[in-house]
Amino acid sequence: MRKTLLKSACVLAITACAGAAIAADISPRPNYPKAPIYVPYNWTGGYVGINGGGGWGNSDSASPFAGPSYDVSGALVGGTLGYNWQWNQTVFGIEGDIDWSNIRGSTGCGVGLSCETRNDWLGTVRGRLGYAADRFMPYVTGGLAVGNIKHSISGVGSADTTKAGWTIGGGLEAALPVPRLTAKIEYLYVDLGRGASVIGSDAKFNANVVRAGLNYRF
Repeated sequence: MRKTLLKSACVLAITACAGAAIAADISPRPNYPKAPIYVPYNWTGGYVGINGGGGWGNSDSASPFAGPSYDVSGALVGGTLGYNWQWNQTVFGIEGDIDWSNIRGSTGCGVGLSCETRNDWLGTVRGRLGYAADRFMPYVTGGLAVGNIKHSISGVGSADTTKAGWTIGGGLEAALPVPRLTAKIEYLYVDLGRGASVIGSDAKFNANVVRAGLNYRF
């Protein structure tokens, strides 16, 4: 009986020691860092920015100093203010801007005379409809355009009129790696109609505008 108990005690001791050794050899489970949760970019919110680019189009001078249509072109630069609302992947927005402009052109009109059309400033208030492809948003836009048409005839006189017209276009905006900053490039067609009459001669103004912009979202 004592031999049996002794053998049993030895077996238990050996089993316990072997279990402890095996447990000591098992490495603890590594604590891997969790992958960050990806949050899609959200375009909702207000923004303020700057823009700049160039424009080209055409003008003409109506009778009595009738002349051929002539090209106008030049640069423009200014500021932007807007707000976006995102619903699923659809983005609705409203945007306004005001730019200093140097879009101008001239031609001969009449014997020894020169006619010039010039745009010194241009502003728009537009709706925007975009598609949120995460950090990229292509969009279409359109609305009101306001600016001046300055028409002059050499040796006769000049007139400067503020005109309201319309604009339509589209663009692409993208979120930059820098927080709160987005960049865009857009095209607008602008038509201010006719204005600025000089003794019965007035001029029209329309232009294609391509510009880039940088916005700060808040």
